Parts: sequence; C-alpha cells; structure tokens
Amino acid sequence: MKKLYLLRHGQTEFNVKKLVQGRCDSPLTDLGRQQARVAAAWLKAHNVVPDKVVSSPLGRAMDTASLVASELLGPDAAVDPCEGIIERCYGTFEEGPHDALPTDVWDPGEDLVPFGGEGSRALQERMVGALTNLMGSEGIETLLAVSHGSASRQFIKAAAPEGFELPTKLPNCAIMIFGFDDAREEDDTPQCKFTLQQIVDPQQSH
Repeated sequence: MKKLYLLRHGQTEFNVKKLVQGRCDSPLTDLGRQQARVAAAWLKAHNVVPDKVVSSPLGRAMDTASLVASELLGPDAAVDPCEGIIERCYGTFEEGPHDALPTDVWDPGEDLVPFGGEGSRALQERMVGALTNLMGSEGIETLLAVSHGSASRQFIKAAAPEGFELPTKLPNCAIMIFGFDDAREEDDTPQCKFTLQQIVDPQQSH
C-alpha cells in the first residue's frame, strides 16, 4: 500500500506569540528548525525515503520541507510547492491574537466564512483532492507533504477510522502517517482512499 507522510511545519514566531497565521506568514524560530531536523531523524530511523516532497507554498512550510528533505535525500533535494495543501484563510482575523477569534482556532467549522475565511468543508475537500491527485501520480509510492495545523486536522477527519479521537492540537512537526489504496472503486469518495495509521510527535519519541 502507498504511504503518505504529512507533517505540520515547525514552530514559528507567530506560534510563540499566539497570533493567527493562516495565509500570512512568519519565519521559523530556532526551535522550529530544530523540530524539523528531529522529524527528519525520526523518518530516517524508520527508513522513510519519499519519491517526492511537496509543501504548502507558505515560507514556514517550505523551509520545514527543505530542512527535512535535505536530511533524507541530500542537499539538492527538490521541494515542490502545492497550493492545494496551503493553510485555511482566517479572513479578517489573520495576524491577530488567537483569543480574538469567536471560535476554535484549529477547528472553526464554517464560523470564519462570514469574515472572509475558508470553511472546514471546503478546506477538507481541497486537501483530500490535492493529496489524492499527488498520490495517484506515476512513480509515487511514498509521498512526504508539509502543511499546517488546521488544514492537516481537516484531512485527518476525512481519513481517520470511526471513533478516532483527534488531539486538541497537532504539535509542530507532528508526523501523520496514512495508507493510500489506489485500487478502490472509482465511485468511492476520494477520502476513502486514505486511512490514518498513526500520529507521531517525534519531539517526544526518544
């Protein structure tokens, strides 16, 4: 079975300040870069060699992906930007404090739509569609993708087995492992092709 390794980016300056990032960006902290290297070490120890590395085009994700890819595949490893796995837009709340949101920052449902943000249904459909297309590409058996906290949470909801209890918050550089069954019937919904297998916090896996 094909494998998807989905990572959340490393800690950023906005994460430390508890500011909403969404489609805006802030750089990785020193700890964030170290988290990426620890995640890479975990993947290497588990013999993960991706056929392709993709990332949200936002800098915090691209920088995380580049650090991980260089550790796994060498300094010249390519990272392809993928708009389909970018973080949700938080509308007028971007760059503001988390506690100014009238809803849960990680799982706001459709509450952000009236404020110009992206709803969870659209986000989940976008994530599932983009990752399904990537996994179906020729020559891809193992894919490494770097995305974001809220976007990854919605993807987990699509692929988790019934009764799975989501963590309140995905840690920075959490590794989410999914199986992908490309042989399922075409009339199945796309998310049925993914099955969540494990969520790892490599910072705690010593």
